[in-house]
Amino acid sequence: MTNSADHSWTHAGHGLPDSEPSLNTTAIATGLQLPAGFAAIAGDAELGPAITNNLARVEKKLREAIANSDPLADATSRHLVEAGGKRIRPLLTLLCAHLGDASLPAVVQAAVVVELTHLATLYHDDVMDSAPFRRGAPTAHEVWGNSVAVLTGDLIFARASILVSELGSRALGIQARTFERLCLGQLHETVGPRPDEDPVEHYLSVIADKTGSLVAASGQLGAIFAGADPAFESVLVEYGEKVGVAFQLADDVIDVTGIKVKSGKSPGTDLREGVPTLPVLLLRKAALDGDQSAVELLKLIDGDLTSDEALAQAVAGLREHPVTAESWVVARQWANEAIAALAPLPDGVVKESLSNFAVAVVDRAS
Repeated sequence: MTNSADHSWTHAGHGLPDSEPSLNTTAIATGLQLPAGFAAIAGDAELGPAITNNLARVEKKLREAIANSDPLADATSRHLVEAGGKRIRPLLTLLCAHLGDASLPAVVQAAVVVELTHLATLYHDDVMDSAPFRRGAPTAHEVWGNSVAVLTGDLIFARASILVSELGSRALGIQARTFERLCLGQLHETVGPRPDEDPVEHYLSVIADKTGSLVAASGQLGAIFAGADPAFESVLVEYGEKVGVAFQLADDVIDVTGIKVKSGKSPGTDLREGVPTLPVLLLRKAALDGDQSAVELLKLIDGDLTSDEALAQAVAGLREHPVTAESWVVARQWANEAIAALAPLPDGVVKESLSNFAVAVVDRAS
């Protein structure tokens, strides 16, 4: 396996080595593009090329990291990497590195680590959720079966662990604690809230662990390996936790309301699988408070949703109920808190982009 810490790279702004493709060639070849909310990066003459060059390096090194001499392991590991994705977590690592010296090679390696960690969890999540598609392609367990998919997730996490160990004990500790939270979040989602636990608070805790923790680690690692002011780390951790929760809240609401998204995930998947989401949890609370329309809608949601007609009816009913609008309010509150957490950062494109991203995650229409 190739070491992702390639010390032959020149510093940002001084061009790439002759052996690497140019910025535009690499970006087009790998399909890289900045997600919504990061327009300020593309518009900056210095930051834009630096970020996009490093994203191309991340993409190249992701493929190197998962390459395997075993044909089956190679095919299963490449499955999700080649399906694409927004690469939001490595992008946040690279962006936050511009609070220090983003040209340091360890920054790119840290970005590869967070994306590999994310990919590993997706293989496991798809098995547990029985998800048929991921990023527009059949999930690994649909192609090779559950056991191979789980083992592939383990293998990719092992590769991430090798790379992060090369970054030192502090990075290894951050990744290990983050992965622990990812696992605990999945465990708590699986077993559900305790009898004395508020379901909504339990839900928010689950997504803070499952999504917020890795987003927080992404920005933190970028700052650490760019040698940024240590005071910025706590800011980026708080921001990442909150924007991660906002992102997942919005994603879950979008799923259950039937808004079409370019994710390959069919609207209402969470409803059909019985995955608890904020709109449904608020609907149950409304039913307990005497809302008869909530009671009737829950009969449908808790019934047989195997047919597309029944699922479409449940999605439509939930979309029209006030709990969906209430869920959007909660998501935007988390996004606003994420933006407020950025106050100590210096003004500039990094801070502006992080703020715009927080807005974009809860303003998605498609």
